[in-house]
Amino acid sequence: MTANANPNSSGSGQKGFLGFVERVGNGLPDPVFIFFYLILGLIGVSLICAFTGVSALHPTQLAADGSPLLIEAQSLLSGDNIKKLWTEMPATFTHFHPLGYVLVVMLGAGVAERSGLFASGIRQAMRNAPTTLLTPVVALVAMLSNHAADAGYVVMIPLAAFIYAAAGRHPLAGIAAGFAGVSGGFSANVTPGQLDALLFGITEASMDASQIDAGWSMNIAGNWYFIIALLVIYLPVIWYVTDKVIEPRLDKWTPGAEHGAVGNAEEDKPLTDVEKKGLRWAGYAILGVVVAWLLMTFGPGTPLLNDETAVDGQPWYVTATPFFKSLVAGFFILFLASGWAYGKAAGTIKDHRDLVAMMSESMKDMGYYLVLAFAAAHFVAMFNWSNLGLITAVHGAHVIEQSGLPLPLAMGLIVLFSAFLNLFVGSASAKWALLAPVLVPMLLLLGISPEGATATYRVGDSATNIISPLMVYFPLVLIFAQRWQKDFGIGSLTAMMIPYSVWMLITGVLLTVFWVLLGLPLGPGAPVGFELITSGTVTP
Repeated sequence: MTANANPNSSGSGQKGFLGFVERVGNGLPDPVFIFFYLILGLIGVSLICAFTGVSALHPTQLAADGSPLLIEAQSLLSGDNIKKLWTEMPATFTHFHPLGYVLVVMLGAGVAERSGLFASGIRQAMRNAPTTLLTPVVALVAMLSNHAADAGYVVMIPLAAFIYAAAGRHPLAGIAAGFAGVSGGFSANVTPGQLDALLFGITEASMDASQIDAGWSMNIAGNWYFIIALLVIYLPVIWYVTDKVIEPRLDKWTPGAEHGAVGNAEEDKPLTDVEKKGLRWAGYAILGVVVAWLLMTFGPGTPLLNDETAVDGQPWYVTATPFFKSLVAGFFILFLASGWAYGKAAGTIKDHRDLVAMMSESMKDMGYYLVLAFAAAHFVAMFNWSNLGLITAVHGAHVIEQSGLPLPLAMGLIVLFSAFLNLFVGSASAKWALLAPVLVPMLLLLGISPEGATATYRVGDSATNIISPLMVYFPLVLIFAQRWQKDFGIGSLTAMMIPYSVWMLITGVLLTVFWVLLGLPLGPGAPVGFELITSGTVTP
């Protein structure tokens, strides 16, 4: 891979909207400092709101005399809040819900990635792709590869280019299809994974901060059916856009050294016998973990089911609460066992020391996330202390209710807003940490479940990843493209990916709207449709 390619070649200095996005985006500070500046702004806003007496009536809690409880804005420079900031700083950080979920899953995923399991699995799936179905297979594997974290970008996208070239098709079309699947289909998959643990952890933190009792508990499978539906609708979109829109517009491609095809990259090598053996043993390990979890759920004693059955009108999944809460640990064991089995069979793991070293390396990679989580945790906590989140949610829900705007349309607008914000703030977790403290309780007051709020956000978050130069892997994808076309610039890549972004956004909004209208379940253990089901009363 050529590391010295100029990311601004042939495509910098864009005019119009793309130029505006590039200029504004390049001027933004690191997300960690964005949170720092927001905290400073929040302090100023809290002072003004406390001084002017901004308040709202709590939707569920009552005062001692039985009247509605008045929630007043609190200054973050009050004595109590200053004391909280300094005395509770360690607890504020360590009690940030996404932290534990993500670190646990990544301990296992780090072994699966570093042992070579993810890379070999992607290569094997791609090499068996039939030529006539090349694009949908690339798109499908690309979306599934999101479970492999960085491996999806680093392995899947350049590999797609070489496979397209081998099939006599333009390698840039393979890069486009792979990038659209990995990044545009970031939230589409067949099973929950690291992203679900991360986003639902932030959702849970926002629910706790809202002080609204909705009888809700975190479940990373809460969007399972929805992300499968995203995969189903994104697959034909990527197929059509690649084969009918993008590839016909690319210049005729002729294999040769001038296109960077010298040296046959490592990604296109066939699997060795030991790698194939490793995949078989990884499959056995995955099967074993699945069987073990089924036994703990449905076997004698059923430790992952509550002994009592659902009562008082509670939905069936109340009984399965321990099972849903165990899924984070389940994915940790699944990745760990399959990665270890692959590594032992393929020779990438010699003994337990190699295993521990891989887990340690995966935690090193989480260093930036820990810094970001520290800043996000304090923003969320201070937002809670100021009461501004709940006050904004109550008044925002009231405005939407009084406007007469149909709820499906309101949800579609939230998708579009998330997509627009994604052009400037690339991190999915950073954006959700900013939006969730307001959106989750606001939608809750309108009868939309936390699962519904999370699903709505993630549609907009992923659709515009592929056209934002601020997305951390955008320059890397540009370098992959410059292997095959030296003058391919940032504007070329953005222009190539815009049709995917537009159609994925359109279909994602339509899916969200129809899901609300049809009342379909978002996932096992989640309410029907986006509707909130609670034992209490939650009203604006």
